[in-house]
Amino acid sequence: MTTKMPVILDVDTGIDDALAILYALFSPRLQVLGITTCFGNGDVLNTTRNTLAMVEMAQVSVPVYQGAADPLVGKWAPQGEAFHGENGLGNAPIKKPVTSPKTLSAPDYLRAAILDRPGEVTVVTLARLTNLAIALNSAPNLAQKIRRVVVMGGAAFVGGNVTPVSEANIWGDPDAAWVVFHSGMPITMVGLDVTMQVNISDAQVQKLDPDRPYTKIMRQALDFYLSAYNPGVSSGTRQAPLHDPLAVAVAEDPTLCTTSDLSVDIEREGTITRGMTVVDQRGWLDLTPNVAVCRSVDAPRFLRNFCERLGFPMALD
Repeated sequence: MTTKMPVILDVDTGIDDALAILYALFSPRLQVLGITTCFGNGDVLNTTRNTLAMVEMAQVSVPVYQGAADPLVGKWAPQGEAFHGENGLGNAPIKKPVTSPKTLSAPDYLRAAILDRPGEVTVVTLARLTNLAIALNSAPNLAQKIRRVVVMGGAAFVGGNVTPVSEANIWGDPDAAWVVFHSGMPITMVGLDVTMQVNISDAQVQKLDPDRPYTKIMRQALDFYLSAYNPGVSSGTRQAPLHDPLAVAVAEDPTLCTTSDLSVDIEREGTITRGMTVVDQRGWLDLTPNVAVCRSVDAPRFLRNFCERLGFPMALD
């Protein structure tokens, strides 16, 4: 029997986070120890409720820990509604979860869980890196105890999605990203370079397995998501990227992406470059290669696994 890889998901549950949670919980190769929540696609109360709802719809028992409400510096401000709706799940009606988050805070849980299993736990961050940064700042030796961090975030050689150069998760708390990227622990960056190459379509959403307990909610949520990525485009021909599910998939199977070990720093203060993942290809920075940056993705293999696991048809014209 193959031992499952222990992982912790750190999320700000919007629509693609919801899919990523399902992908991880249904994985035959991952053991989800816990899920931590953060502000981002909504305020932390919203993202926590959505996370609890998705875990319940997956019919799996996994503890959820509520985390940061604001970035390390400044206050959270709404930014994700255009792509995730007012409630974070495309305004689909969500039943009040039966379960509640655990009393331990997300950073405290991260620290405790990692120290309890030194060198074993992979942290998959699908949100701002605030919870992990707080945990690292509270325990100077924590970085040496983490097996790897897989970050959905950044844009190495492509443009950003909230500014010309910045991706949302890094832009949303660049100070936290700086802490993580300077921690010395193994990091894989699953950024827009690869996540924009894996898409879900209208036709697949409409033919999602009707017997899945999350089908009704996810059809409504994904219709909103597809519309947001394709303004003015008629339903039926739209596609949208699967950012967060790809990060979970890479944690499970690193061979899905080719990577380059590069020196990556975080711009924290630039007027038009705040949140940029700055890749130093010529050795200007006093920074040794600190990140395995995903450069290409085996999109057909990922999409086949994603569709089979969650109940979508693989491909439809």
